[in-house]
Amino acid sequence: MKAYLYPQNLKAKAGLWLWSLRDFTILTVAILLSALAYVNLGTAVPAAISLCYGFLTIRGGDVTVLDYLGWAVRFFLTAQQYYEWR
Repeated sequence: MKAYLYPQNLKAKAGLWLWSLRDFTILTVAILLSALAYVNLGTAVPAAISLCYGFLTIRGGDVTVLDYLGWAVRFFLTAQQYYEWR
């Protein structure tokens, strides 16, 4: 008798640690390129950009940090709030 184990959510995107597989691949390539830039050019700017991208694409459940920031900007700055006085 064979037993098959399936994940809980078959429609979920594949992930590795805190990132989706696509974001993890981009982050890995960006860190490698920024290490090469640091060794050859002596600048740490690409490493800082890579780390910012890594932080913004951390995935908690189905939502990234960038999604939360976008919602906060829309709520506090761009979307009109509706108030009704009674």
